[in-house]
Amino acid sequence: MKVQNITDVEKFFKVIEQCKGTVELVSNEGDRINLKSKLSQYLSMATIFSNGIINELELVAHEPEDMERLIKYMYQGE
Repeated sequence: MKVQNITDVEKFFKVIEQCKGTVELVSNEGDRINLKSKLSQYLSMATIFSNGIINELELVAHEPEDMERLIKYMYQGE
């Protein structure tokens, strides 16, 4: 799933933390980074999120309810 226009990175990671299963960020090279890992979050923030806005990310959520949570966040900001 592609997530677009993330302007509040802290809120985005709070939504990720609420997910029950693994949520992975897929890099342009095809690498998968576990966003539930604090270390991965810090590394992601330092590189991808450095300008404060994320135009587009590709995420993989392994649980259906996590996918629903991410869709709700994307469309309703919750």
